[in-house]
Amino acid sequence: MQTLILASASPRRKELLENLHIPFQVSSSDVDESYDPQLSPQEVVMELASRKAKSVAEKNQEAYIIGSDTVVVIDEEILGKPKDKDEAFTMLKRLSGNTHSVYTGVAIASSKKVIQFYEKTDVVFWELTDDEINTYIDTNEPFDKAGAYGIQGFGSLLVKGIVGDYFTVVGLPISRTVRELVKAGFQLFNK
Repeated sequence: MQTLILASASPRRKELLENLHIPFQVSSSDVDESYDPQLSPQEVVMELASRKAKSVAEKNQEAYIIGSDTVVVIDEEILGKPKDKDEAFTMLKRLSGNTHSVYTGVAIASSKKVIQFYEKTDVVFWELTDDEINTYIDTNEPFDKAGAYGIQGFGSLLVKGIVGDYFTVVGLPISRTVRELVKAGFQLFNK
């Protein structure tokens, strides 16, 4: 039987895979997430996803490993996870009333090769008041999320609309990921 491993501690990515009822394990990778600022957002997310997948693949050479990374981009600047309330406020104020892009990169590592790809979704925020931003920050939801929000939680109230794949914003473009897994040789449907 083939082994599938998610190289992420993200509860959101784990939940997305669980919803498919595909047996998998979780083995979070502890890799350096710094990157060359000259790289494009899509290069950044694919590079970091690949680092995560390869790190876990070193100890699990016969498995299929999924690594993933997500960034929020506005005005060509990558927004990471906020360090504190002030940084979260600044990020959310910047996203308020604007359209930004969410890039999620995925790397699938197997004994044969590493497949990399990314998906991009544009997200439009409502115009937010300072009170709305502070109320959201008080939920503590922003602190482990790129761009200081999570579309699947209370942060959904900030979002006016999206163009693209919702799951890319959550952190794993699940449909494309499964298609790429199958192309890589993973047997999704055992006959």
